[in-house]
Order: sequence, then structure tokens, then C-alpha cells
Amino acid sequence: MQSGAGIFFDGITSARHDVAVTLGAASLVISDRTGNVLANWPYNELEPLTAPDKVLRIGRRGNLALERLEIFDADFAHAVDEQAIHIDRTGMIQRRQRGSVIGWTVAATVSMLLVAWFGIPALAERIAPLLPVTIERKLGDAVDVQTRAMLDTGKTGTAFECGTADSEKAGRAALDKMIHRLEAAAGLPGPLRSIVVRKVEANALALPGGQVYIFRGLIDKAENADEVAGVIAHEIGHVAHRDGTKAVLQAGGLSFLFGMLLGDFVGGGAVVIAAKTVLQSSYTREAESAADAYAAALMNKAGGNVRALATMLTRIGGATEPGMKILLDHPETKARVAAINKFADAKSTTPFLDAKEWAALKRICAG
Repeated sequence: MQSGAGIFFDGITSARHDVAVTLGAASLVISDRTGNVLANWPYNELEPLTAPDKVLRIGRRGNLALERLEIFDADFAHAVDEQAIHIDRTGMIQRRQRGSVIGWTVAATVSMLLVAWFGIPALAERIAPLLPVTIERKLGDAVDVQTRAMLDTGKTGTAFECGTADSEKAGRAALDKMIHRLEAAAGLPGPLRSIVVRKVEANALALPGGQVYIFRGLIDKAENADEVAGVIAHEIGHVAHRDGTKAVLQAGGLSFLFGMLLGDFVGGGAVVIAAKTVLQSSYTREAESAADAYAAALMNKAGGNVRALATMLTRIGGATEPGMKILLDHPETKARVAAINKFADAKSTTPFLDAKEWAALKRICAG
């Protein structure tokens, strides 16, 4: 066992005692010159006391007596330092603690990245189908406020929406007829809400909870009502599969997941991120193919022309308008068209609107 010399103060008198200090297995043993043990201090009870440079002055933690030990030999002081838990003259404990903090920080960061990359998408995929319709609609309402603000860059307010002026109401009625026919065939758990906005892109998008935005440019490019109905049926496919809800939960991350538990989706910046996701991002190719298949089946069930959706996709497939969500990162248009046409029924179809109603729908944004 390693030992060295020291000066011991018993805390009762001011007398100095020259002592021998031995590093035992679990404690520091202090003995007088005759070998009598004066003190036995466990290493985990040693604490440093204020002392001049080059002097190790230590006491015992929680000891009411003012006992202290002074060691002047630097090498032996270092040996005591290595054994004592609460003494760190060399800075070794501090370095270990700093390394531990850095290690845990890196581990926490990696864990957060793994949760963000794998955990949240997996949670969103599993949670979205379980959401009650009322909660999903509340989520959609929160996203809708931000989405509309981002679309209405001119801040025109109610004027941004088509179909409200007297001259546009016949077009709104024609659209409602089309939507109701699709709704009846779809059998969704909740009603659809549709809005036509004054945007020139040939586009449409669906929000969580069944809110469907139809851009004026889409109606302008369509040559018949079934082409518009086919695109809306595609968006209804996203509503039915809750693709928008999954995307929003993934984009908003834990903020939305906690908001879902608390019933509050409005606070924080997650709703802004989610709205940007709806406008700027796209679904996976699998989700888009599934929405195409749903749209074709829905058009068949509603007695519409499935090939009209394929024709519309072909027409706008070479367009270059920004923000065309229906095409962004989607499977190749030709492949989509071929897949959609395979679903077309051979039986006769009934147009969604007659000539007069179609003409009114074309003027829905004319006011």
C-alpha cells in the first residue's frame, strides 16, 4: 500500500501532529509515529479545503470536528487525488464530466434525428388512420387558415374565392352538383368542403379533414366537366387515404403530435410548416398511384368518364406552371395515364354537367 507523510490537526487542539498517511483499499488511514490510528477516512467522504499552492489540505465531509490533513509531497498528493471521489486538483473528474456531457449530447442529438427520420413518419402513418373525423377536421381548419394566407398573396380576402358574386353563383351551383355526385359515390365519413380560388395554375389540392382547393387555372384548361371531376376525384382519394393528415403530422413533427393529444393545433410554428408542406411538397409515388386508382374507381361508381382524368393529365403534363401539386414528383404522366385508362368501364357514362351547367362552371371566376 502506498504511504506518505502529512500533518494532522485533530480539530480539538491547535497542535500539529506529524503523521503517516496510508492509502488503504477503501479509505485513507492516518497514524501517529507509534502506529496508533488517529483517523480512518473513506475516500468518498474526503473533501478539499482551501490551501496554499502546492499543499493538499483535506477534511472529512459532514464531520463536525474541524479535523484536517495537509500533504506537501506532490506525488503522494496526486495519489490521494486519484483515490478521492470529491477531490479533483488535476481536473480529471471535470474532464470526465465534460466528456460525458459531450457524449450524452451527441447521443441525444442522434436520437432526435433518428426519431425525426424514422419515428415521426412511422407514428404519423399509424396515428392518422385512427384520428376521429372531428379531430382531423380541426387539424385541417388550422392548416387551412395558413394555406389560404399563403395562396392569397394579394391579400384580397373574400374576393380571392370564386363563386360568391351574383354572376358566379350559377357556376358555384354547378360545382356543388358535381361534388355531391362524387360524395354520394365515395361514402366518406364526413362532408367535403370545396373552394375555387383565383389562381392561374392548373392545380388542385386536398387538406386534412376534406377541404379541397380547386384553382381557376384547372377549370380554364379543362374541356369538359368530367375532366374537372376526375381531378377532384383524385384529391378525394387523398382525403380517403388521409394522405394530407399523414404529411402534415410528419411535417409538424412532435408539435402536432402533442397538439393532437391536447386538442390544440393552432399554436406555434408547426401549423405554418404544415401549410407549406401542403403547398410545396408532394406525396410518395405509391400514394399518388393509390389516389389515381381511387379516382378511377370513384369515377366508375359515379357513372363518369374515367378517361377524362387521363386526358386532363395528358393536357397539363407538359405545362410549366409553378406549384402544380398534381404533377409534382408524381409517376411519369404516360405511365399514370395508361394505368388510369385500364380502369375505365366499357359501359356508357353520364356527363357530370350538361352544357349549360358546364358553361356556368367555366364562368365561376368571371365576376
